[in-house]
Amino acid sequence: MPTPYGSRGGMAFSAAELHVLRRSLAHALQSSTAPLTAAEVQDCLRLAASVDEAVREAGRLRAFLLDDLARYRSALPGSLSGYLELLQDALAAGYEPGPDDLAALRALRANPVAAAVLERAQGVAERSVRRRLAAAAPAPRTRLLALAGGREEPRTAAPGPEEPRPERPRPEPSPEEPPRPGRPVPTPGEVFPPRRKPAPPPAAGRAAV
Repeated sequence: MPTPYGSRGGMAFSAAELHVLRRSLAHALQSSTAPLTAAEVQDCLRLAASVDEAVREAGRLRAFLLDDLARYRSALPGSLSGYLELLQDALAAGYEPGPDDLAALRALRANPVAAAVLERAQGVAERSVRRRLAAAAPAPRTRLLALAGGREEPRTAAPGPEEPRPERPRPEPSPEEPPRPGRPVPTPGEVFPPRRKPAPPPAAGRAAV
C-alpha cells in the first residue's frame, strides 16, 4: 500500500500500485467509453482504499510530531537541539507556531540557531494572522440610493477653485406680443343721440264724439 513520505504530505507508491494508477489515468483520458474489466475495477478500488489509508496514516504521523514537539518544548532548555529540529520539521510540514513556541524561542534567542528559527516562526505567524483577518473581514457593501421616480442620476463633483464654473444657459427672450387694438373713441352722435321731435297735437277742428 502507499505510505506517507516525509512531512510535506508526500506519498510513496510501489511499482504495482504505480501500474494500476497509470492504467486508470490512461483509461480516464481515452476518448472511448469502453468499460474496465472486473479485475481492473477491483485493482482501482484497492488502490483507492490504500490511498485513503495512507492519508489517515499521514494525519496520525502529524499528530505524533506535534505531541513530540510539545514534550520537547516542556523540557527546555535541556532539549534545545531536539526541540529546534522538531520545530523546523513541523514548520516545513505547514505547522503554524503558537504563542508557546514564540515565547520559548524568544527565551532562547541567544542561540544562533534558535534566533534563526524565531525569525522564520514569526514570519509564519504573521502571515497566518493576516490570512485569518482577511477571511474574517466582511465584504464591502455597495450603498444603493434610489429616488421615487427611478434610479438616481449620478452626482457630479463640485468644480475646484481653479476650475471655471459652467455658465448656465440664459433663457431666450420671448417674442413681443403685438399691441392690442384699443377701444375706439365714441363720436358725439353716439354719446348724445338726437332727440326725437314730439308728435303734433290733434287737429282743433275735430269735435269730440
